[in-house]
Amino acid sequence: MFNRRTFNRAVGLGTGAAAASLSGLQTSASAASAAPSAPSAHTPGGAPVPAVPTVAPGTHTGFGMTKQVKAGVLDIGYAEAGPAHGPVVLLLHGWPYDIHSFVDVAPLLADQGYRVIVPYLRGHGSTRFLARHTPRTAEQSAIALDVIALMDALKIHQAVLAGFDWGSRTADIVSALWPERVKALVSTGGYLITDRKAQLEPALPAVEHNWWYQWYFASERGKKAMENVDKRIALCRYVWTLVSPNWDFDDATFARTAQAFENPDYAAIVLFNYRWRIGLVEGEHRYDRYEKRLAAQPTIGVPTLTLDAALDPFTPPGDGSAYRGHFTGPYEHRTIADVGHNLPQEAPTTFAQAVVDADRL
Repeated sequence: MFNRRTFNRAVGLGTGAAAASLSGLQTSASAASAAPSAPSAHTPGGAPVPAVPTVAPGTHTGFGMTKQVKAGVLDIGYAEAGPAHGPVVLLLHGWPYDIHSFVDVAPLLADQGYRVIVPYLRGHGSTRFLARHTPRTAEQSAIALDVIALMDALKIHQAVLAGFDWGSRTADIVSALWPERVKALVSTGGYLITDRKAQLEPALPAVEHNWWYQWYFASERGKKAMENVDKRIALCRYVWTLVSPNWDFDDATFARTAQAFENPDYAAIVLFNYRWRIGLVEGEHRYDRYEKRLAAQPTIGVPTLTLDAALDPFTPPGDGSAYRGHFTGPYEHRTIADVGHNLPQEAPTTFAQAVVDADRL
């Protein structure tokens, strides 16, 4: 979900305590974002920035028919909206979520003239491995290379990348290693490229408490739970309630996403990802050269807008200054009040406006 750099900044709060403490957070940045649909007034060239219309979360319930494309080692399932020849936005989901995190964001961006692509990450939904013998690994660079392969397969040279959780990390990596493919970046949670060496060091006890599921996945008990479809779906729903304390989602909303957790590779991918981050398993050698570059914590020079969700227990109080130095290009930060971890689904207008504004930085 997140990396240790992020949760080391969580000020020693347990999950419930963090949510309660952050619910009243009102920094100048969060105050500025209190009106989610308010755009930046003008682009650097002076042209007005379009204001995204305000919609209530849950206005849309689905994408219609998804598409499939062979890309790299995968047959990737994805939703698409907007004009076929519009500027491209790739929206990348996290764990435990799926493409429905962007079910309201995608039509908002499509109405602004964007071609919106929303892929299922490996191990999710209708995305499948092309070969049975391909190792079901999920190191951070592998997922980023999936996105590059998707762009190549769809003949997309450059796109705005926007995501949260695993999606933010993936978008950060593509922006750092292949900046020529990224027009602009929206990264929820800031700089999330994993530093595996740093993750070997213990955090404050209450911060470690926030990461209970990561340690659970490291155990045989957690592995058995993830490999049982009913148990893993119940676990994922519980995580939703912890990390988005103000989000009053209904059974139907969760059920639509939970279908993506029935992918036959879901358990293997999720378990590998979290075990790999804390050094319990090694990745494939084919990704070593990319992981070596990522271990150096490369800077990101593409135009970037970072978002912090104030009720997300893994978001640090403040204005994003803890990770500001990683972004060297045009930059803006916003803290979003009263919103939890699944920011695009909880506050779709805010997220869509961030994409439009980042594209004009």
